[in-house]
Amino acid sequence: MAEAHQAVGFRPSMTSDGAEVELSAPVLQEIYLSGLRSWKRHLARFWNDFLTGVFPASPLSWLFLFSAIQLAWFLQLDPSLGLMEKIKELLPDWGGQHHRLRGVLAAALFASCLWGALIFTLHVALRLLLSYHGWLLEPHGAMSSPTKTWLALVRIFSGRKTMLFSYQRSLPRQPVPSVQDTVRKVSDWWEEFVYLRSRHSLMVNSNYYMMDFLYVTPTPVQAARAGNAVHALLLYRHRLNRQEILPTLLMGMRPLCSAQYEKIFNTTRIPGLQKDHIRHLRDSRHVAVFHRGRFFRVGTHSPSGLLSPRALEQQFQRILDDPSPACPQEEHLAALTAAPRDMWAQVRSSLKIQAEDALEAVEGAAFFVSLDSEPAGLTREDPAASLDAYARALLAGRGHDRWFDKSFTLIVFSNGKLGLSVEHSWADCPISGHMWEFTLATECFQLGYSADGHCKGHPEPSLPQPQRLHWDLPEKIRLSISLALRGAKTLSGNIDCHVFPFSHFGKSFIKRCHLSSDSFTQVALQLAHFRDRGEFCLTYESTMTRLFLEGRTETVRSCTREACNFVRAMEDKEKTEPQRRALFRLAVEKHQALLKAAMSGQGVDRHLFALYIVSQFLHLRSPFLDQVHSEQWQLATSQIPVQQIHLFDVHNYPDYVSSGGGFGPADDHGYGVSYIFMGDDTITFHISSKKSSTKTDSHRLGQHIEDALLDVASLFQEGQRPKPRCRGLPEEDSGHRGSCLPCHKRGSKATTKSTNF
Repeated sequence: MAEAHQAVGFRPSMTSDGAEVELSAPVLQEIYLSGLRSWKRHLARFWNDFLTGVFPASPLSWLFLFSAIQLAWFLQLDPSLGLMEKIKELLPDWGGQHHRLRGVLAAALFASCLWGALIFTLHVALRLLLSYHGWLLEPHGAMSSPTKTWLALVRIFSGRKTMLFSYQRSLPRQPVPSVQDTVRKVSDWWEEFVYLRSRHSLMVNSNYYMMDFLYVTPTPVQAARAGNAVHALLLYRHRLNRQEILPTLLMGMRPLCSAQYEKIFNTTRIPGLQKDHIRHLRDSRHVAVFHRGRFFRVGTHSPSGLLSPRALEQQFQRILDDPSPACPQEEHLAALTAAPRDMWAQVRSSLKIQAEDALEAVEGAAFFVSLDSEPAGLTREDPAASLDAYARALLAGRGHDRWFDKSFTLIVFSNGKLGLSVEHSWADCPISGHMWEFTLATECFQLGYSADGHCKGHPEPSLPQPQRLHWDLPEKIRLSISLALRGAKTLSGNIDCHVFPFSHFGKSFIKRCHLSSDSFTQVALQLAHFRDRGEFCLTYESTMTRLFLEGRTETVRSCTREACNFVRAMEDKEKTEPQRRALFRLAVEKHQALLKAAMSGQGVDRHLFALYIVSQFLHLRSPFLDQVHSEQWQLATSQIPVQQIHLFDVHNYPDYVSSGGGFGPADDHGYGVSYIFMGDDTITFHISSKKSSTKTDSHRLGQHIEDALLDVASLFQEGQRPKPRCRGLPEEDSGHRGSCLPCHKRGSKATTKSTNF
């Protein structure tokens, strides 16, 4: 590492005056370069903050305004209406020879004041424009004249060159609806998982995962895939620090809040008694790496800048080749991050005293990297079981090989497959998904690999070895590790994951039906769940509220009366297909209305949750709030959005798209279901439940989802079911496509467990 390399250059020597430190030339040069880099970063941040502050204007607009005022003054015109003369009178009198300078300074001050007033006016105008949400409530595919006018005005007031945080000062704050409006919309309620105050394990209960490409692996060389992926992630961080990531725009014009991007890197959730807190560093120049029970600190920069992918591969290969064993209990240390939070908080206090340097190296890292010793991903021998095992490895691992507190853990399996385990409190899935899309596209298409599967470029033999972290673990901490490991293994072993790509049709077919793809899927999920359980249940769908400043999520209650009417009609043999189709469209329209209301700040669940919290603080018992707070979401759903389709060539390379991710169930007897539209013709589903429940079966629900989607599609195809597309299976140790993947192969559990009605 660079820090260790610098330390070698210090040589103490004794003189008559005491101890002195002699600095070698390389050390002085590195100190100078380090200081220079620090100043460059500070200047870049200052300049970016300045550009964001004056947006939608630009510094050149001040120069234009000043020049116009000077020209008018030269033509004996006074655009200030006498204000510049008063400013001149207030300036010091430097003598007659400086009379012209006083005039220039007065013009500059007047131009600055006028420029500031114009910027403030633009901010106010843009905020008022961005407070309009009528476009959300319009019919799908239609646009009214007011919305067209609004779009034109937004385009005029939005400036030309946008940066990631350009719109932050102009976004409206989320409104608070009236209590009467909220109560009129409520039937049942259960609060969203409260991250930092939850005392449960993060593993399965809170953290979620993101998958690699489903059908291809760019290289089977583990260290090479890690080198390219880490380099791509750090390139994303560099762009993030320079605000070179463009803000997300709905309809190509309406900006979303970018606040959540700030804590992607250099962030750790620190356990506390009763409540955790988020620790975020401005910068970190290393990653923490876990392999075979050992922890390492790997520097990511050299004096000349970010390490190349080949140099990072070299460092990871050194770790893989290191034969040293793990110290007693070190192998299972990370299980503490999967323990209940109060227990981990108590143990961490002791650990911070006993092994402060090692703990700081992990918690202060840019992110955590786990080099797994086992392969993962889709296999030819058993496609369904291999995908389920892949999801389980990403969601829980072995309970002790992820640092669940880190903002995210990059997981690199022995066959080169990738994945992410993401801590949920700092941001929501679209943020980590945006980063993950950039990472996959960059490491595969831009950085690439040589013919032998290694990163391009040459190794750097002069790099210092990765630093092994050493933990001093007293007996008390060792007992806590054993207890945490037992609990983590129990929780991990209880999770039932099922992943399957539905390739009969995708969003292109749904669009041809003139329907919303998300609403189509949500109503089909209601049909699938009813067939699985024989009853309707409270359903949670997450949607974003990033139309507002610092907005996060709101709940869409997808189990509506309209959806229930459609489901009953599908199970009623007396109903005709036109009747079912009409009821389905009504259910979709109702879902769209709820979705748009939630996005525009008119949802009910966050409002009710705030009222419940206030009632608890004031010790005011509310039977209504107690009742709705006690309800459980037996079906929790979420769509993984594809945000940067331009990074992938889905037509020529349809298999090079992310296969989404998943999360654990919100209820012990419920399901967690996420889905992603891969290209135009595939929907990949991630289903989770608990094996301990006699009411759920992830494979069984997967079969019902497939059947429900096909039955709904047949309503729009004159009773004919769509045929599945053929997808490729991976060849041995290659990223090439092979034979056709069966659309949905069931596991043994689905064939032995009966449906519970």
